[in-house]
Amino acid sequence: MSIASSARIVIDLDVPGPAISRHLYGHFAEHLGRCIYEGFYVGEDSDLPNEGGIRLDVVEALRALDIPNLRWPGGCFADEYHWKDGIGPKADRPSMVNTHWGNVEENNHFGTHEFMALCELLGAAPYVNGNVGSGTVREMSEWVEYLTRDGDSPMVRERKANGRDEPWTVPFWGIGNEAWGCGGNMRAEAYADLARQYATYLRDHGDNKLYRIAAGASDDDLAWTEALLKAVSCLGCEKGPKNLFQGISFHYYTVAGTWQNKGSATDFDVDAYYRTIIKAQDIERVIRGHSAVMDAYDPDRKIGLVLDEWGTWWDVEPGTNPGFLYQQNAMRDALVASLHFDVFHRHAERLVMANIAQTVNVLQAMLLTDNDGGVVRTPTYHVFEMNKGHHDAVSVPTHVVEQPAAYELDGKTMDLVSASASVKDGRALVSVSNLDPVAALDVVLDLRGADVREPAGRLLTASKPQSHNTVGGPDAVAPAPLEVEPGPRGLRITLPPHSFATVSLAL
Repeated sequence: MSIASSARIVIDLDVPGPAISRHLYGHFAEHLGRCIYEGFYVGEDSDLPNEGGIRLDVVEALRALDIPNLRWPGGCFADEYHWKDGIGPKADRPSMVNTHWGNVEENNHFGTHEFMALCELLGAAPYVNGNVGSGTVREMSEWVEYLTRDGDSPMVRERKANGRDEPWTVPFWGIGNEAWGCGGNMRAEAYADLARQYATYLRDHGDNKLYRIAAGASDDDLAWTEALLKAVSCLGCEKGPKNLFQGISFHYYTVAGTWQNKGSATDFDVDAYYRTIIKAQDIERVIRGHSAVMDAYDPDRKIGLVLDEWGTWWDVEPGTNPGFLYQQNAMRDALVASLHFDVFHRHAERLVMANIAQTVNVLQAMLLTDNDGGVVRTPTYHVFEMNKGHHDAVSVPTHVVEQPAAYELDGKTMDLVSASASVKDGRALVSVSNLDPVAALDVVLDLRGADVREPAGRLLTASKPQSHNTVGGPDAVAPAPLEVEPGPRGLRITLPPHSFATVSLAL
């Protein structure tokens, strides 16, 4: 370990900022690899404890995260999924080929009723992504009716025949996915017209109010965002299309290498570490760009920005199906998550939802499972758990006024300290990341505007950035208590290299 450097972070506890929606901590479960089958769902005949086929040890682990919403069935899979194939008696459900992910055959045993049961077990709001790419307006409209309508109608009668009398509450609805790519290879203007058409027939039934989310851009494609806004905005005119959709999505993955050679999740050198963090920090530039376009067309911020796919993407683990996107999850991934959340908190006035890809066994997962009952909580899981106190809290200004000099690599710079803070229910929560892979960090938390007491610190770190958890070593990366001392302007903590910490305070 190198000699410790120092930082000072000014936190204005009495200056309220935008509320941090709990939905910024959303999740994503696609029919991809072992996320649904063998991850969430093992079938009713499994020897593993289950409820209706839903794996209960996975549910128990995820309940600790207070998952606010869960997006399903995709992803690219959404635009080849026909929901009526996944209802009714399982023996009668037709199978399908998942052409996007591994070209495997699926039996449709996990469908609408199973997903809604999963959300109920997790206490998560459903985010259903409809099929624009290969579906129809009628198909999507009837799915909404099937899920959310009460009384009597063709879809209500079919739902009741399948064992569910009462409608569900479904707040979030995606109008297709990645329409610029796997969702149809459309031009922005062509998709914008389709989004208007589909949104028109996505009805609010009874008390269920849909938050309709148009499929947005890849990375910093601001032209796509502008095309969607032009489709529903007339810059102050009294007539024209309004309130057709309430959110616009975009996707951003942290790929440190190239799409052809992404690199290993656990076997990497220090330069690859730095490139990863630099790429992850660039999410702030991307959010600012989309926000600026949205502010021009939607100055009252009636439409929310939704980052419904984000996270690290590495080469698959050796010996696994390349189409299953199974990767390990190291301390480096945890820091990608922690700095993302700091950015999300700063932009919470416009950014209303985010969904990490994905929850179980795929990409930057919370959990890795095996068929013998093993459930591994990844380093990223622990960041989500440690940051729960930010859910629906009020962000407060957090300024890193002193820190080590920025690191430079390949002409790009990287800050070595990331932080954010919020206040809720008489407590403050401060999150701090030391992104330096080799040097410890002495941090002064310069707390202003309120008296604080009862500080409690937690630390997530490991012997090296490559450290990760396995069935045989489930706690190689796990939270531990962190000593919090009085400092010259508030409190003082010392963070090891490549570490994440939270400090909770009573006000």
